[in-house]
Amino acid sequence: MESETRGPFYLAVEGVIGVGKTTLARLLKEALSCEVLLEVFEENPFLSDFYGDRARYAFQTQIFFLLSRYQQQVKMIPQTLAAGRSIVSDYCFDKDSLFAGINVRGDELTMYYRVHEALAEKIPEPNLILYLRASTDTLMQRILSRDRPYERDMERAYIEELNQAYEDFFAQPRLQERLLVIETDHLNPITCPEDLEYIIQRIRQSLQLTPYQESLPL
Repeated sequence: MESETRGPFYLAVEGVIGVGKTTLARLLKEALSCEVLLEVFEENPFLSDFYGDRARYAFQTQIFFLLSRYQQQVKMIPQTLAAGRSIVSDYCFDKDSLFAGINVRGDELTMYYRVHEALAEKIPEPNLILYLRASTDTLMQRILSRDRPYERDMERAYIEELNQAYEDFFAQPRLQERLLVIETDHLNPITCPEDLEYIIQRIRQSLQLTPYQESLPL
């Protein structure tokens, strides 16, 4: 990013299921001295049924997520920024429509997009989106290692489809000026302080936060 971010910032961490968004967001809260907003996906009553029968439960699952994410972001993000505090979230609002485009069909998808469009107008856009990229093999390994009950039967084909959808979404020209892509196949900010510091420095550089190094090895 060429322009300097003045005052508090809003950073969104994004990536496919299993890439490590939530863990990193928690680590960044302390490192960047900011508030943290985490997605409460466990409260979705349709989630386990969705993974068992995606076609049947897709619309209910996405509408619940959409409204839940809206209620979180429409209040906390503007209030935090207005109070002069920065905030990091483990998702951005636009992500919801990405999932809907894969899982919801027909009239239900049309209805979903109408609701999403109306709600999105009230949500601030992030100053920076940190896109954690990983191969499908890496994502499947991480999903297996965290062993969430409703993810145990996760299909590789679904993760591959999501991975491609994320790539297509973040290739949009309108996002490039506020997008930071980090390759995570060989990074582990949880166990390796050097990896975490590398990510922090890339964020500081992108947001023009001091102190930061002018150039970093890729």
